[in-house]
Amino acid sequence: MNNLLCIMNERKLNFIDLFAGAGGLSEGFVRAGLQPIAHVEMNKDACDTIKTRTAFHHLKEIGELKVYEKYLKDYIDRESLWSYLPENIKDSVINSEISEKTIPSIFERINKNLDLNGISKEDIDFIIGGPPCQAYSVAGRARDPKRMEDDPRNFLYKFYVKFLEEYRPKMFVFENVPGILSAKNGEYLEKIFKAVEKAGYELRLPPTSNNSLNSKDFNVLQNRKRVIIIGWKKELKLSYPEFNKQENSNEILRDLFDDLPKLQNGQGTMGVVKYASKATRYLLENKLRGTFNFVTQHLARPTNENDREIYRIAVDLWNDGKQRLNYSKLPERLIKHNNVNTFVNRFQVVDGTGISHTVVAHIAMDGHYYIHPDIHQNRSISVREAARIQTFPDDFHFEGSRTAIFKQIGNAVPVLMAEGIAKKLKTMI
Repeated sequence: MNNLLCIMNERKLNFIDLFAGAGGLSEGFVRAGLQPIAHVEMNKDACDTIKTRTAFHHLKEIGELKVYEKYLKDYIDRESLWSYLPENIKDSVINSEISEKTIPSIFERINKNLDLNGISKEDIDFIIGGPPCQAYSVAGRARDPKRMEDDPRNFLYKFYVKFLEEYRPKMFVFENVPGILSAKNGEYLEKIFKAVEKAGYELRLPPTSNNSLNSKDFNVLQNRKRVIIIGWKKELKLSYPEFNKQENSNEILRDLFDDLPKLQNGQGTMGVVKYASKATRYLLENKLRGTFNFVTQHLARPTNENDREIYRIAVDLWNDGKQRLNYSKLPERLIKHNNVNTFVNRFQVVDGTGISHTVVAHIAMDGHYYIHPDIHQNRSISVREAARIQTFPDDFHFEGSRTAIFKQIGNAVPVLMAEGIAKKLKTMI
């Protein structure tokens, strides 16, 4: 065991990211000093986002960030940016669904990349990621008359286990929604544990009262609970890490949004804009302000007058007495949905004097659940504001349409949460 630890201390720890999304979990591990070997993701826009982010990290390492700045300012196109990536980095992003049919080719590509990096299969330190959560989510089960029992995503954990068997990492991180604990009365979770244990690993749920970790305890200004299952090779004889809660008094408006230009409904740009003021202490301490003296993708959705009037009512209710708007209680002329018995909280204001409620992928459909707390702006939050709530730094550029980007942001693991987890796991091995 001591020899193993000595060898690992001589090199940079590495990881493979499965079901990678836009790379929030990966970004946290990179910030903690780990090297990505491969990202596997089926969505092309998310893969493009990861490839652009790998370009940022590579150009920063070789002292050529001016190239990345040119891309953000639209002086060069995306292909020109990616052309600066060496083969071993460019090939680390694998745009593929993970299935029985595709796994052999994915293994082949990862193995090729290991060779390019001079790393053997025995030297993989971490596998991270979590299968798409819709099949496990409580909301997903509520909408499906079959309660998602026939959804093939219920069984993607089997492919995760195949990666454990193939690469034998020292540890792994399996992230998912709290609904995984109750899906089919816990049957899916039990199957996951049995499959992973059979592969030669011990694994544990967070030892909290609800078996979840909350991003707010990692200095993220968001109340976001996630089940973070952590496992390790049985011979390592480890235990679930203890994460120290980070108490803070930061607020969305004062500390997270304060330096961004104020926008009205439909205003803003996906391009470059200057900051409105100096960075706040929270932004600087957590490295969210980014590398450059400008911000991008600060664009607000357009909305109709009916919705804007509802926004004003919602913001007044929340800012005056922390009261959420009940859709069924609106004046009849403003009610446009026939269903006034369920989802009556479809209009919600981000808590400007506290932390945000959970950002989810539905933000891609509309912004009604994420109304900006400043009534004078009267809009939903911008792309960049959503990214900041998820603690993506301002130099993190998302690829795809506005809708595709919102979905990537909503599905991501907050970067600061991922970084906190990665730093703790590094100390364990």
